[in-house]
Amino acid sequence: MGHDKLRKFAENKTFSCLLEPSAQEVLADGYEHLRDHPIKGHWFRKGDPGGVTASPDAPLVLELGCGKGEYTLELARRNPGRNYVGVDIKGARLWRGAKTATQENMPNVAFLRSRVEFITAFFAPGEVSEIWLTFSDPQPQSENKRLTSPLFLDRYRSIMAPGGVVHLKTDSRFLYEYTLAVIDANDLKLIACSTDLYASSTQEAQPSPIGPEVRGVQTFYESMFLGQGVPITYLSFIIDHDGPYVYPEQKFDPARWRDLDEGRRSFSHKEK
Repeated sequence: MGHDKLRKFAENKTFSCLLEPSAQEVLADGYEHLRDHPIKGHWFRKGDPGGVTASPDAPLVLELGCGKGEYTLELARRNPGRNYVGVDIKGARLWRGAKTATQENMPNVAFLRSRVEFITAFFAPGEVSEIWLTFSDPQPQSENKRLTSPLFLDRYRSIMAPGGVVHLKTDSRFLYEYTLAVIDANDLKLIACSTDLYASSTQEAQPSPIGPEVRGVQTFYESMFLGQGVPITYLSFIIDHDGPYVYPEQKFDPARWRDLDEGRRSFSHKEK
């Protein structure tokens, strides 16, 4: 391990806005019975152990796979009346976001170092109002690893308030079309969608207007792909659904969209 990573890991321990729980503790009762962390249900309460966010009445918004946290931070700057938690498994990435939040004394930002699969151990039912998925790995070969698969939607539903919204922003047409198929198969409410977020013509083709933070905030990957002329896609939908989520099956042609993605991009997100 490089010296710079070791330095970042050491500094991470000094950031009150960064929670780095032990995976062994979460998995003490097995993968199917995750052990709840004390922060669960208490993110809003600064006086409780581990409570790190601003107002007890503010909505809680997650960014899953937040990388260096630039999207989480900018959303928090624009919306001081909301609390934001960025989640990622890579400590060296989270160092940047946690350091910036500390330097700017941002009371409505926190970061959690954990696998996304474990989020039910950290957030209580109804605690989360929105989830952002920004440039997630599309996982073209493994459906259950896609962050918009029925498996993950079920996890999100268990922590989100009624009417909770999921946002997907991605350069992957594969992941975009897959998510639309999941939405259709489960009769979920689509709020807004665009296959080319920055093309002027897309503004007239939405189920609902796209909020200013969607175009106004960009991740490192987004800026990079835009510079290469790659269209950025976006959609948002309401998670509410009775019963099990179903897989899209015949509603999605993976080969078609996989070939399109592979012709213009790499699925690697190692530098996020």
